[in-house]
Amino acid sequence: MNWSSHEFVWLDWLVLGIGLLGVVAAVWYAIWKDKKAQKGEDSSAYLFGKGEPWYVIGMAIFAANIGSEHLVGLAGTGAKDGVGMAHWEMQGWMILILGWLFVPFYQLLINKMGKIITMPDFLKFRYTQRTGSWLSIITLVAYVLTKVSVTAFTGGIFFEFLLGIPFWYGAIGLIAITAVFTVFGGMKGVMTLSSIQTPILIIGSFLVLFLGLAALGGGSIVEGWGTMMDTARAMHDGYGINHMFHTDPGDPMYREYPGYVVFLGASIIGFWYWCTDQHIVQRVLGQVPGEDNKAVMARARRGTIAAGFFKILPCFMFLIPGMIAAALAQRGINGFEMEDTDAAFALMVKHVLPAGVKGIVTIGFICALVASLAAFFNSCATLFTEDFYKPMKKGMSEAHYVLVGRIATVVVVLLGLAWMPVMMSMDTLYSYLQGIQSLLAPAMVAVFTLGIFSKKITPKAGEWGLIGGFIVGMLRLLTNIFTDTGKAQMDGAFWEYTAWFWQTNWLVFECWLLVFIIVLMVVVSYFTPAPSKAQVEAITFTADFKKSIRESWGVWDIVGTLVVVGLCACFYAYFW
Repeated sequence: MNWSSHEFVWLDWLVLGIGLLGVVAAVWYAIWKDKKAQKGEDSSAYLFGKGEPWYVIGMAIFAANIGSEHLVGLAGTGAKDGVGMAHWEMQGWMILILGWLFVPFYQLLINKMGKIITMPDFLKFRYTQRTGSWLSIITLVAYVLTKVSVTAFTGGIFFEFLLGIPFWYGAIGLIAITAVFTVFGGMKGVMTLSSIQTPILIIGSFLVLFLGLAALGGGSIVEGWGTMMDTARAMHDGYGINHMFHTDPGDPMYREYPGYVVFLGASIIGFWYWCTDQHIVQRVLGQVPGEDNKAVMARARRGTIAAGFFKILPCFMFLIPGMIAAALAQRGINGFEMEDTDAAFALMVKHVLPAGVKGIVTIGFICALVASLAAFFNSCATLFTEDFYKPMKKGMSEAHYVLVGRIATVVVVLLGLAWMPVMMSMDTLYSYLQGIQSLLAPAMVAVFTLGIFSKKITPKAGEWGLIGGFIVGMLRLLTNIFTDTGKAQMDGAFWEYTAWFWQTNWLVFECWLLVFIIVLMVVVSYFTPAPSKAQVEAITFTADFKKSIRESWGVWDIVGTLVVVGLCACFYAYFW
């Protein structure tokens, strides 16, 4: 047998089959054990999980973020544009804000309401019922149009390049398997799968990284790194793809990522995603009934610190292997060819990993795809059940609510499939994904941040900010569709007078949209009734709660936080 074969051989398929059966058995056992301990169905456990250890929370946050858009999009972006997109990945420091700053506020509201909350719950309590309902609608629409569809679409591409499975078989198969997994596994299944796939995914990706560098350097990893960086410096007409900031207007990447505004734009999206998005926050909200605030916040914070360490890895797991693939293809080493940059990571797995190891690593990749997509499905089920169905159908059994959550998951699956043909027509998928998020993030950031840190922002101001920001963002999206994201030549008085709106760089537009929403909320607050005493108390820490916060962290929490921030800073310093 050829151990260095560039294709999947019988041993890889055997390892893959046995490994996946083992994963299914492990997840089934964890779910069975959990249900036995609960002595029946529990909608809160199904949707949120209960009291997971901090390291499982950290892995679950990481796994929920890592999906096929990383395996395909991030690696492909690395092959095409280098570290320019690393701003969206080098955000371990941003996850720390969730654990240190936002979790205490969420926990305070959990105490007030007597139940685990969703993000719409927070806005309903702090602002108005309509504000929370709009957030649920916006989030569900965003999940269907971007998260579910994008993950399935890029998953189909990944399976096509790596395993030779036709695109539609891979995409629909991924959705079907994940739907079944989510319906019967719930949050416990997601958490268990996350803890299994995270170490496999990390080890496998770093094997691709180091073996790829060794292949590029003729057996030397150090030489391979130097060759990769030399190749990166020569790309894009000599402007290079080895740096994160593109400040020269002549740089081909300047139009999309102008100067230092890229950091601010990426941070706005990151702030929304890591601190206020149900998909991520749901991983840290589970708690054991009767557990005190100190234990909950300690576990959640340490989980986010662990996730902060994990979040540093994707640039090395996917983006840099994409850069290595570009260098291997340019130099034609070992017959490496790459016609489509989206194939970068799959081709690296096939070319640099030995037989048998390909199968093991692929297990981690498949689990990552399922865990990420399952997390989206689970969040959709949570939003629908908690924010729409339970208020309408109170007093039903827990088994009934679990069934409704499962039906909601199936509906999301069908909507995601219906959107797939539209996604097929888009050739800049990764940029499209970030572009959509840039239009949604400013409203979320403004509403959550001002709602927490200002007692003067009124309920109506939050409503106006969220709905107004969403409408402006969707208007910009419509112009993007008609004008090819501002690139097309549009004739007519309307397009001439509104050029500032549809031609402005997407990152610059995102920043100004955030400013507009903040100003709008401040102005509306001057003319609308002040928040009630209960709403103000929802963001006011009592002396006992402050004591719980202080007692929930120790010296190692601070050390871990500083190390995460330091590692992020070092990456920026090297690739500045």
